[in-house]
Amino acid sequence: MKGMILAGGLSTRLYPLTLELPKPLVPVLDRPVVGHVIEYLKRFGVDDIVINVHYFPEAVRAYVGDGSTWGVHIDYLHETQLMGSAGAVAQVADRFAGTFVVIGCDDVTDIDLTAAVAFHRERKAEATIVLVEVDDVSQYGAVIVDATGRILEFQEKPPKGTERSKLANTGVYIFEPALLRRIPQKTFYDFGKQVFPEMLAAGGAFYGMRQQAYWCDVGTPGEYRRVHRDALQGRITLTLREGATMADGVLKGPGVTISPSARIDGPTSIGGGSVIADGARVSSSILWDDVRVGAGANVEGAILGNGVVVDQGAVVSGGEYGKASRIAPA
Repeated sequence: MKGMILAGGLSTRLYPLTLELPKPLVPVLDRPVVGHVIEYLKRFGVDDIVINVHYFPEAVRAYVGDGSTWGVHIDYLHETQLMGSAGAVAQVADRFAGTFVVIGCDDVTDIDLTAAVAFHRERKAEATIVLVEVDDVSQYGAVIVDATGRILEFQEKPPKGTERSKLANTGVYIFEPALLRRIPQKTFYDFGKQVFPEMLAAGGAFYGMRQQAYWCDVGTPGEYRRVHRDALQGRITLTLREGATMADGVLKGPGVTISPSARIDGPTSIGGGSVIADGARVSSSILWDDVRVGAGANVEGAILGNGVVVDQGAVVSGGEYGKASRIAPA
């Protein structure tokens, strides 16, 4: 089956972590998130994939290559100007002669795609959105469906207590090629803001399939922290980089050095090549590659980008720190 990974966004909600890093290469545990997404698609037989790139496109190409690492075929759509989620798919419409899958590169999930495609085909749907129940739909948007799964209405980020559904749009879509005719050429066009409301108004064959599945959109600091907490505590299983280990809620990437007198409390992820010095403490934090935590320093609830240095005795409580930042004692 064919699919598309939407990966062109700037991921501004994760600044400063993504100031010099494209969204597909943001690590979840110790591997770029796009690697997890490709692996997920491959598991369900989606092995012919196009990825749209825009921000640091060559960095994405260098990591993903032709897809052979995952046993899939990868092509690229290089958007010099972003055209929206639907506008990106429309630019590669010729690829899709049958049912196809679209997913965001920031979706970490174990949704059953085989079941979703079967649901879609049984209903002769033109478009199917996979839905999961969440505690708070105010940050996503609620989807209201009837007993057959036909979508009746969307509530865009309803204030808590006003939602008429707990079902959230995961951004995992099953489409027929006919849907692409609804997208004008060379026009900025979005699925959520334009295509889907227009389908509802036209009475199209538009369905939502609810699943009991894990799903997290890692595009905000809060959700980025959640996916790590969940992965480190076993709620979602993700492949680690060769040489990495995970035990007791702590991930240690390859080549990590931790002083015997340092203390690491989970859930914590420590990226490859990082060094934790004598008497330092790291708790409930996410460290990317090559981070240095000095002697006696205390890091709690923080996200430290590649090459961040925490000086001896410094205290870091929360926050996100971009590439090669230096944190001195107060």
